[in-house]
Amino acid sequence: MEKIRTLSILGPTGSGKTALAVEMASRLGGQVISCDSMQLYKCMDIGTASATEEEKKGIVHRLISVKEPEEEFSAAEYAEMAREAIADTVRDGMLPVICGGTGLYHDSIMRISGFEKYASDEKLRQELYDFAKANGNEALHEKLAALDPEAAAGIHPNNVKRVVRAIEICTLAGTTKTELDAIQVSGDPPYDDTMVILDFADRSLLYARTDRRVDLMMEQGLEREARELFEKHPQISRTAMQAIGYKEFIPYFSGNISIDEVAESIKLATRHYVRRQLIWFRRYRDAKRIFADRDGEIRPLSEIADEVQAAFCGTPARPADI
Repeated sequence: MEKIRTLSILGPTGSGKTALAVEMASRLGGQVISCDSMQLYKCMDIGTASATEEEKKGIVHRLISVKEPEEEFSAAEYAEMAREAIADTVRDGMLPVICGGTGLYHDSIMRISGFEKYASDEKLRQELYDFAKANGNEALHEKLAALDPEAAAGIHPNNVKRVVRAIEICTLAGTTKTELDAIQVSGDPPYDDTMVILDFADRSLLYARTDRRVDLMMEQGLEREARELFEKHPQISRTAMQAIGYKEFIPYFSGNISIDEVAESIKLATRHYVRRQLIWFRRYRDAKRIFADRDGEIRPLSEIADEVQAAFCGTPARPADI
């Protein structure tokens, strides 16, 4: 059976993935499927930098704002939804353009054997949660780093659920989660995917872009969005609370820090997240890596898109009239 062709535009926060994905969908006749773990949630558009209607330029975007903030969500659930979205896009006669920065979610689409049900131990799991509560999330994360450094690099210390699960797998399986995942993603992938990683030669330029983006979010009303999120959704899920740009407001709403300190906290958290994303994307050895910058300047979108089109089609093609 002939595989479904897909195009994946992946990269760190602030790299310009969304604009590039929209451009490629316009050129190649596609629809964009979000591969962002936080854009799935409603009421979090500003902080997750979800594309506006103007930025979408009439292109259909799937898997954005489809979950309530109270709902927990996993990579396995995302894989099921994403595969349905890919099938729907193909039924529309369009190319699936997968776009995002959540590497684990992309892996969940492309692995052929699905998520194996590793053995579990409720007693061990509770002991790990108790350890985190008594000693802090960072201390628990250090335990994982000692067992499986690569897995630790891809999981935020505050994502206690995933840290606990990774430690549980290492302990019970007698090997690392990374090694087990490698077994699962080996073999023949389910799609004929052209994977593009958008990167920066000058990382300081990327960090400057993420800082400016936080400033823009503040101007667009991120404080109001965060306040409404916590007021209207007091039972916000642990998954949604991992989103950068919301939990940083909690001490501000309590009167303990200034709004400028909130912005700096978000910028710092974003830079740390970008570094983790870059570490994750190094695993994709067969991806086409394209630099968004040259000589300290951002390259024109059309120029970057030409490279992507060449990688997807095999030869450069003139952009379609839009």
